[in-house]
Amino acid sequence: MELDSGEISKLRPFGQTLHHDLENSRFDNITGNAMWVKEDYCSPPLAMERESVLDRYFDDLTVDRIRSEDEGWNKIQDKPLLWSR
Repeated sequence: MELDSGEISKLRPFGQTLHHDLENSRFDNITGNAMWVKEDYCSPPLAMERESVLDRYFDDLTVDRIRSEDEGWNKIQDKPLLWSR
């Protein structure tokens, strides 16, 4: 996978942050959803990231707006990591 190889982190302009966010993504055992926090200013949200990476690995991406990245990470911190390290 591109996350393991570091290929995602090489994408510009969003690769390093997307790599970090996916590496720290969480799994909701109840819904079966992967969750992560990504600051994004595009319209539609995650347009570049979806085209380059996300649509190959994830179906039915949804975006929830939050006030801050800290709020988002705090909201999902109790969930298990999606990827084993």
